[in-house]
Amino acid sequence: MVAGETSGDLLAGLLLDGLKARWPALASVGIGGPQMMRRGFRAWWPSEKLAVHGYGLDVLRRYREIVGIREQLKKRLLDQAGMRPDVFIGVDAPDFNLDLEAALKAQGIKTVHFVCPSIWAWRADRVEKIRRSVDHVLCIFPFEPALLASHGIAATYVGHPLASVIPMESDRAAARRRLGLQDEDTVVAILPGSRKSEIQNLAMRFFKAAALVKGAQPAIKFVVPAVPALKLWIEQLADKAGVRADLQIVEGQSHTVLAACDLTLIASGTATLEAALFKRPMVIAYNMTWLSWQIMRRKQLQPWVGLPNILCGEFVVPELLQDAATPAALADALLQWIEAKSSAPDKIAAVQQRFTQLHAELRRDTSQLASDAIQKILQA
Repeated sequence: MVAGETSGDLLAGLLLDGLKARWPALASVGIGGPQMMRRGFRAWWPSEKLAVHGYGLDVLRRYREIVGIREQLKKRLLDQAGMRPDVFIGVDAPDFNLDLEAALKAQGIKTVHFVCPSIWAWRADRVEKIRRSVDHVLCIFPFEPALLASHGIAATYVGHPLASVIPMESDRAAARRRLGLQDEDTVVAILPGSRKSEIQNLAMRFFKAAALVKGAQPAIKFVVPAVPALKLWIEQLADKAGVRADLQIVEGQSHTVLAACDLTLIASGTATLEAALFKRPMVIAYNMTWLSWQIMRRKQLQPWVGLPNILCGEFVVPELLQDAATPAALADALLQWIEAKSSAPDKIAAVQQRFTQLHAELRRDTSQLASDAIQKILQA
């Protein structure tokens, strides 16, 4: 297995639950993170080695190292005489995994890709590479298998694992007690991303927006769940923005924070879907290097970037991207949600209802369905 970044590690960990239930003696190795390792996974490299984003200097600086890791992993998997894996599962990270999967498939190893690359949002040109690289795709969104089938790619809808992990109704009061917050507090969760590049581009904007909101609404509480390895850096950025005293920065606990909050300012990515499954109003933002943004804009196939809006097919929550993601604009969008809490509760209720419907659509026994599909692939 190969899972890149925090979100991939989480998805792979949930998948491993189903695989180990079906095959108790399962041995799993490759690239992964703490969620996978808790399930007995042997990480030859940690998942953060693959955590790069965009098309700029960060990727160019890391390119040689990442390609080197892929070549070493491929050699290690193919050189194990009599010990080649029965199946390789690439979890997300398509830039890394698809080329590796193509090489392994050519040598007779069954390949599965978990999470369909977003060919429906951008990079439609990736379809041919997917067809060449994988025996089967495990899809987390219901419309994806038919799309892939139209291109001759076998796929199974397994639901989104997070939809089963996150309860339909979270216990906000209990989450607040764990964080030392009061029931009557208005709480904003700030999630500037889990990658260094995201935090570099978004954290200062988010923290300056928090300062503006605090100036308008002094009683507001802000909580920031930080990836453990990046917590100190986030604290330093908060100091630099002059808001460290106004932020409660906690290590990890993103689900507890989302359960506790009233709304969230959040970087576009998997975390926005998590926020939607917690039924929280949000302001989605993103900012990247100029070059990455120009390339992304040309490849974008839909008017939405945030997963909740894409899946709902409308702008259920606001998106502020690139130059539009100014601290003032972010603060204004947050204040509109805060004011709606008292002046327009029906607006918030409508968002919560739509996210509840989305939750039901995505909730399946993912571990069981995924392991069923993998068993059929192995039998074939």
